[in-house]
Amino acid sequence: MNNMQNKHILLGVCGGIAAYKSAYLVRLLQNSGFSVQVMMTEAATHFVTPVTFQALSGQAVLTDIWDPRIPNRMAHIEATRIAQAMLIAPATSNVMAKLATGIADDLLTTTALARNCPLLVAPAMNREMWGHPSTRRNIEQLQRDGVNIIGPASGHQACGEVGEGRMEEPEIILLMLKRALTTKHWEGRRVLVTAGPTLESIDPVRAITNHSSGKMGYAIVDALIAQGAEVTLITGPVALSSPVGAKVIAVMSAEQMLHAVHEHIENQDVFFSVAAVADYRPEQTQAQKIKKSGAPLALQLTATVDILASVTRLPKPPFCVGFAAETNSVNDYAQHKRVAKNIPVIVANHAQHALGQEDNEVVIIDETGQYPLAKAHKSEVAERIIEHVLKLL
Repeated sequence: MNNMQNKHILLGVCGGIAAYKSAYLVRLLQNSGFSVQVMMTEAATHFVTPVTFQALSGQAVLTDIWDPRIPNRMAHIEATRIAQAMLIAPATSNVMAKLATGIADDLLTTTALARNCPLLVAPAMNREMWGHPSTRRNIEQLQRDGVNIIGPASGHQACGEVGEGRMEEPEIILLMLKRALTTKHWEGRRVLVTAGPTLESIDPVRAITNHSSGKMGYAIVDALIAQGAEVTLITGPVALSSPVGAKVIAVMSAEQMLHAVHEHIENQDVFFSVAAVADYRPEQTQAQKIKKSGAPLALQLTATVDILASVTRLPKPPFCVGFAAETNSVNDYAQHKRVAKNIPVIVANHAQHALGQEDNEVVIIDETGQYPLAKAHKSEVAERIIEHVLKLL
């Protein structure tokens, strides 16, 4: 996503038990490069003290519309003029009702009405309150007014009940805030992405797979969604949470991934073939577990269908971006694959330095030359890859 360094967030905290999560949210925001000023309702101070937020944010906490620390006594004006966004988390049903109807009777609601930056709210309330018709009407009005609603989540609530209304987790709130502040260069484009390994069964217990974690493909998906793309992800078995905002199709084998790709490839503008698809699979899958006998075991393997090559052979293929993980002569092998598969762009990297790692160092190869990217976190590498591809589109 676009660089969040030196961006300032005004964090509003309302009165609810979820306010304790906002303390952690402050730390997450700071770790992502944001500076944070906290504004609390009077009710919020009964759950978490202003001293806590001041210690975490390093800035004075605003609670009073007549705050004498503000020279012109206009805290509701000053607070948002330096902010790139105003985020209210947790947002109670009471405060959302005021925001929906334009009521400004305290510092937080007055500031929200006087702001000149985007507003995001993360609701938190009892499930019955969340489902009440008046709350639903208020949410619809806020969305029509351009307010970004984050969540809520479903699960156990402080009251002991279970259902929808929990404040979304701070990590998700941070992700949605970043997306809201990211320029939508990919808006209006439909993109299909494959990610992760495939798993080719030998018998009901054993399988052939590889060391791909899916992190690079998932980073590509996150970067595309942040920039406005409509993304479908076809993923092999990974230990990663599904990207928020993507249509996700889970598969296991190379054959299943092949069928899923061709089922969803129509009308896609771009295809990122990031998955580490098995080149070979057992010719036969045994119905029962193969018993260990101590004797050598021979497996007859047969080649799988090259998914990316099958897409490029379509009558009207989308713009295709391939990925090549090699152990030696990386750039040469990648360039050969690019030409052989007739794709405009391929991203090459050392398999031993990339698979399963948090960082990656790649070379983008297209018809005009080779463009190395310095080693960085895969999220940053993903942003630079889609930026390069966008220029070619």
